[in-house]
Amino acid sequence: MYQYDQYDHLIVRERIAQYRDQVQRRLSGELTEEEFLPLRLQNGLYMQRHAYMLRIAVPYGLLSSAQMRMFAHIARKYDRGYGHFTTRQNIQFNWIELEHTPDILADLASVEMHAIQTSGNCIRNVTSDELAGVAADEIIDPRPYAEVLRQWSTFHPEFIALPRKFKVAINGALEDRAAIAIHDIGLTVVKNEAGEIGFKVMVGGGMGRTPIIGTTIREFLPREHLLTYTEAIMRVYNQYGRRDNKYKARIKILLKAIGAEEFTRQVEEEWTDLKGTEETLTLEEMERVIAYFQPHPYEALPAIDPRAGHEDNKAFANWLNRNVKAHKQPGYAAVILSLKKTGVPPGDATAEQMDFMADLADRYSFGELRVTHEQNIVLADVKQAQLFDLWQEIKAHGLATPNIGLLTDIICCPGGDFCSLANAKSIPISAAIAERFDHLDFLHDIGDIELNISGCINACGHHHVGNIGVLGVDKDGSEWYQVSIGGAQGNATAIGKIIGPSFSAHQMPEVIDRLLQVYLRERTPDEKFVDTVQRLGIAPFKEHVYATPINEPGRLVGEDEYA
Repeated sequence: MYQYDQYDHLIVRERIAQYRDQVQRRLSGELTEEEFLPLRLQNGLYMQRHAYMLRIAVPYGLLSSAQMRMFAHIARKYDRGYGHFTTRQNIQFNWIELEHTPDILADLASVEMHAIQTSGNCIRNVTSDELAGVAADEIIDPRPYAEVLRQWSTFHPEFIALPRKFKVAINGALEDRAAIAIHDIGLTVVKNEAGEIGFKVMVGGGMGRTPIIGTTIREFLPREHLLTYTEAIMRVYNQYGRRDNKYKARIKILLKAIGAEEFTRQVEEEWTDLKGTEETLTLEEMERVIAYFQPHPYEALPAIDPRAGHEDNKAFANWLNRNVKAHKQPGYAAVILSLKKTGVPPGDATAEQMDFMADLADRYSFGELRVTHEQNIVLADVKQAQLFDLWQEIKAHGLATPNIGLLTDIICCPGGDFCSLANAKSIPISAAIAERFDHLDFLHDIGDIELNISGCINACGHHHVGNIGVLGVDKDGSEWYQVSIGGAQGNATAIGKIIGPSFSAHQMPEVIDRLLQVYLRERTPDEKFVDTVQRLGIAPFKEHVYATPINEPGRLVGEDEYA
């Protein structure tokens, strides 16, 4: 993985010193909260309902065991013993005291980490495929290009005060595991007819108040022009993106307003002046960065069936089926550690679990871990012969729930329990649904289904692209939940459709149950939930959900409610 050079170390040290002085001035009263706000946001520090929240950058989701141990240290010393892994492949700590934050940043710097550009109107953490470098369907490893984008965008003087926050995702495989279509810029590695490597460029994807799937503005961009073309896009957005209304400030609104054809024309015109400049990626520069991502020293192993000798162990078979993924290297597998055990907020991990996962990485996976945008953790390089031993170890630490891709693998933001922007709580809803359907045989019968929950329209839980999406809404000061179905991420990204009036928290498990009843009744053999929804439309699901009241004292489904 990438190691800091002298420039990385210098800018992080200087930023910490600068920030330490800013915190002292805030604590002494020299700076007002209004004056301090933009300064703390530049360092990933938010004020939430009960305390400060610190968001730490995990570039393209890649962690060393030492970095994971640092998270455990921060959780113990500065927080309440746990952290929350996010849909941006980052980690957040929700109970931070202001006076401790400079020391936290200094601790992070000791393991080559920071919180720079995890907030604010700038280019945020570049995300990628959690199986990058090991996926069996990979064209090329996208991480070196994600790293180039990270270096280029950090403190870029033109793009530190954009109209709004900006998110970039890059995928190097045939299957999109980076959700590129819902990003401001989504990059997919492709080959042209001559076999040359380049990128398909999508622009203007996003969720929030106006969910939009990105538009392809270039089918093939030679890889040496990754930075110059990205800069052309950023310049057009920086100049013409709206600054008068933050709800209409994202690049998706600009692209929609002027049209994809005109937007592309402006980008291509801007790019004309950038081609051939010093930001054109040379072969030498790419070889320098790629050298940090060379394959690990894999042993020459035969591919084996991990079930051999354990044929009667149904629990192990379920875990292999859901949590173990194919690896391009024979004899190895990628393992997803589920952070979705029933009774635990999705994406949360304790300090003890973090230390344990770091130890696992050292013993089983070359000292590396990955954070998924679905809020789980990956050990990417496990020997197939060691899978049973690994499984036995992680069961005792609550990390072996065989539910990856199933209903209880819920994506969920912290919601109203923590976030000051949220309209409603997310965690109790995820807990109630997970408890209602905590039956593995039933979950496996339902099969692949994605349930995403957001506490507000900012959509940190990616509810728009959930097969079932749940959005917290405010109704006269009360918490209600709007439900959509038919959303999807990946190669067939789709935005879900709202089924009708919203529901109380009490009603939500029954709503999910009724949606599943329709699916089980109407599905064809091997048809996934989202395929059934897209084949039939939302009408039969809506009809069944609202057909009879969902009992709750004093209120019926849809009573005095809005869509």
